[in-house]
Amino acid sequence: MDSRPPVLTAEGVAVARGRRRLLDGIDVALRRGEVTVIIGPNGVGKSTLLSVLGGLLAPAAGTITRNGRIAAALQAPALARRSVAANLDLALSWWGVPRAQRGERAAAALDLLHITDLAGRMADTLSGGEARRVHLARALALGSDALLLDEPFAGLDPPTRAELLSDASTALRSPDRATLVVVHDRAEAWALADRLIVLLDGRIAAQGAPAEVLEHPDEDGVARFLGFTGTIAQPDGSVLHVRPAQVVLDPDGPLRGLVQRRVPEEDGVLCEIALPDGQLQVRSPYPGPEVGDVVAVRVAGGASFPGGAPSTT
Repeated sequence: MDSRPPVLTAEGVAVARGRRRLLDGIDVALRRGEVTVIIGPNGVGKSTLLSVLGGLLAPAAGTITRNGRIAAALQAPALARRSVAANLDLALSWWGVPRAQRGERAAAALDLLHITDLAGRMADTLSGGEARRVHLARALALGSDALLLDEPFAGLDPPTRAELLSDASTALRSPDRATLVVVHDRAEAWALADRLIVLLDGRIAAQGAPAEVLEHPDEDGVARFLGFTGTIAQPDGSVLHVRPAQVVLDPDGPLRGLVQRRVPEEDGVLCEIALPDGQLQVRSPYPGPEVGDVVAVRVAGGASFPGGAPSTT
């Protein structure tokens, strides 16, 4: 980890729209060599936070300290009706990069995203996936001290998204840059994040290493958002929240329940199981149990929180 001060720090930041606070009490520090990912439900304030950190929106309260140049790439690629190479040259010119350096920096960024062959193509002939790669390459070419990306994989079909996600997980890592990425999909977060921030109701509800946040959520709202879809009431009055991956069909398992629903998936089925004191979801290879079957399961893991009746949805 870089020992220098954070490239960007937000302390007690709040954003208001009229009398409504969209963000409140936000504390964030972005450090070189680290990819920080913000995830949360739609409308929770993720893009608003990125805009505030990037200086595109003024906070209603709090302070933001920047120790370097910050570049922000918003959701829409918004490429000029020029060639791909000209789009990168234009961005580098605006950033103040001398003309003699622009070609080399643009070529390096295009190579990083494996789109060198697109340099001469006109932007309006690109596919959605190609445009996204150019958009990202243009941002990387700037060589900023901190790079803020808003939903860089939005609107892509699954295969194209998977390919770009794989390449971006390498391209975004640099010891000289702090990177912040806003996403809405958990798989994207796990692939990219060195540090994960969960934003709920305009506040940071959890942050830390992705595995730590996933395995040990701090509150039930975070657990539900992170896919802890099963709930079991405990004798002490607490509720155990469980992910499908933590449930195993086992003839000798200590819990028995009724299969209420089957949802076909690419590699099997997701079964919803009603228990006397809660409900679980479990994945099974195809064909799996049928609706109405009584099955035995065992649970390995989960997060327990006090109070409240278990969810049955």
